[in-house]
Amino acid sequence: MLVYVRGAGDIATGIALRLHRCGLQVVMADLAVPTSIRRTVCFSEAIRLGETTVEDVRGVLCADAQAARSAVAAGDVAVLVDPEAAFVPALAPDVLVDAILAKKNLGTTRGMAPVVIGVGPGFTAQVDVDAAVETMRGHYLGRVYYQGSPIANTAIPGLIGGYAGERVLRAPADGVFEPCVRIGDEVHAGDVCGTVAGQLMCATIDGVVRGLLQEGVEVRRGLKSGDVDPRCRPEYIRTTSDKASAVGGGVLEAILHLTGALTCGGFASSSPAPVVAAAAAEGLDLDGAEAFA
Repeated sequence: MLVYVRGAGDIATGIALRLHRCGLQVVMADLAVPTSIRRTVCFSEAIRLGETTVEDVRGVLCADAQAARSAVAAGDVAVLVDPEAAFVPALAPDVLVDAILAKKNLGTTRGMAPVVIGVGPGFTAQVDVDAAVETMRGHYLGRVYYQGSPIANTAIPGLIGGYAGERVLRAPADGVFEPCVRIGDEVHAGDVCGTVAGQLMCATIDGVVRGLLQEGVEVRRGLKSGDVDPRCRPEYIRTTSDKASAVGGGVLEAILHLTGALTCGGFASSSPAPVVAAAAAEGLDLDGAEAFA
């Protein structure tokens, strides 16, 4: 099964990892100059570097649909520069997942693939997508909506280590971003983490730099440009977050539910008798299995 994921940031990458590890082929797409900040766990880094590895999975930059098919056949995640989803017709994916996280729909429609899933606010199941997945931290994180929409954007980051908005670093001006620290560095409140047009972007809490834009990116004032993790666990920068994993699980559920992928071969038979009979024919000892059925 081929899944095309719009976006290749940290949440999209958490989705891709879950799908890839379940045997699905994954093609991802992002901007020519991505604005992902958690770059150590983003397949979007393949666009800048040619390839990148997140946890134990390799993502490779591909020039076109044919190269993407070759990459996924080799067991990699394929990454395309394709913000307009222009390669979708040539790839003809079984599933399309919009994980751009723009807080609004930037053009995804139900007709783009047999199954279309939207991630986060801005999508409505049975209107512009077949299902939508919750991204708001809390009780509903990762929940799949087969009717209706995820919680509307509050513009307030979720709590991590007791901090919400304080941990986010935002561009102080319009211009070119210049980092002064690296992902993984420990910083203290008041430390300069980057500059834009001569203006300083400073940490407001103590912690470890979990995410940071790459040098030379054009930014607008207020753009999320970095993230300080107050838990001070440098090893976290190399693994996907709890949020990304939860959302990835929701997307996996939606795919299995909407495609019926597990109904093949009798796995979802309304009566277990054929499964029991088939196993018995193979010589397996199923004493009492019918009782549990």
